[in-house]
Amino acid sequence: MTVVIDRVWPHTAGRTEGELTLGGVGVRALAAEYGTPAYVLDEKDFRARARAWRDALPGGEVHYGSKAFLCPEIASWLAEDGLSLDVCTGGELAVALAGGMPADRITFHGNNKSVAELRRAVTAGVNAVVLDSFTEIERLAEVARDAGARQRVMIRVTPGVDAHTHEFIATGGERSKFGFSLGLGLAAQAVARVLAEPHLELIGLHSHIGSQLLDLEGFKMAAGKMAAFLVECERRHNVRIPGLDLGGGLGIAYRADDPVPPSPAELTAVLHDAVSWLDTPPVLSVEPGRSIAGPTTVALYEIGTVKEIPGVGVYVSVDGGMSDNPRPAMYGAAYTAVLANRVSDAPERPVNLVGKHCESGDVLGWDMPLPADAQPGDLLAIPASGAYQRSMANNYNHVLRPPVLAVRDGQVKVVVRRETEDDLLRLYPR
Repeated sequence: MTVVIDRVWPHTAGRTEGELTLGGVGVRALAAEYGTPAYVLDEKDFRARARAWRDALPGGEVHYGSKAFLCPEIASWLAEDGLSLDVCTGGELAVALAGGMPADRITFHGNNKSVAELRRAVTAGVNAVVLDSFTEIERLAEVARDAGARQRVMIRVTPGVDAHTHEFIATGGERSKFGFSLGLGLAAQAVARVLAEPHLELIGLHSHIGSQLLDLEGFKMAAGKMAAFLVECERRHNVRIPGLDLGGGLGIAYRADDPVPPSPAELTAVLHDAVSWLDTPPVLSVEPGRSIAGPTTVALYEIGTVKEIPGVGVYVSVDGGMSDNPRPAMYGAAYTAVLANRVSDAPERPVNLVGKHCESGDVLGWDMPLPADAQPGDLLAIPASGAYQRSMANNYNHVLRPPVLAVRDGQVKVVVRRETEDDLLRLYPR
């Protein structure tokens, strides 16, 4: 019998005779063939969420935020499904191009792009470079001039909107390292500077106020400020600025009792309303990442030890940890964990789910409810693991980074292979 499980899981997730299945594939078979830890990505769910964003913004542009998670296969899916892509490093640009994303559908972000990265972007023919500093305006103008090009650009504006999220992922306030301050007049100076550069073409303004946002009020406020600033710039300089990119940041549910996030259609309706008063509304762009990738992927671990400390608690150790998911240690991200290889009738008890690293902060979750009979060899699954986990994965303690396994209709495709010791040793000169 197959039983569908709750909303924090990918759409194809279910239980068949007690075993968690994803994309028609059981986790026991996945663990046996590919090992753990591993990320299991539901292709149908990912592509459906991407298309939902595309359909919610007809006439606009949807740029997938690649920092959430990117590999060539993802870039290929996005290109096939009519989305564009934003990147913020030369490495992300290389992966996007390797996956077949056309360069003219790529936007290049970043607060400290190197000259080499800018040259690569201009040579590749990216759709736009998002300018983040006065130094970068001069740097890109010189690169474009040397290339005999006129590079399309947007200006990143800090609108002075404080998003209701963790301070480490809030990017719209005056203290942000990103962009040009609207309130201090720096954004207006940047517009004037770009318009004076013959090798730069201003095609839009950009803002992004933060990540994991569940309240649409911040989006509404930022969109209104940006629309007003766009009109001010057009009137002051007698130009047309055709585009307005309002960034991403829509949050997701990580636990069953988390608030239900707004839908893409609900968010884009707010953005359209904020610019509807303009005589000629700009072409809107958005940059969803987490809301596409996050719910589509499950992290799969094996329990290694269960340690009960009287008067303290229970520690359940898995074969991954802060090397494949640093988010709990970085900013207290909270998750759900379940037994994946079987169901249990044992009562639940709170456990501290920890990793294998030599670090007291290597904790995936405090006081997480798990059946009292969870034991070494059991598989644990953590949903909502598709964003900012494999992309932030590291080799602390020289642990090998896990694979990403795309599942669909009972089939498995390795889209990121597991690292090997040869991969690690290859970095060291002999």
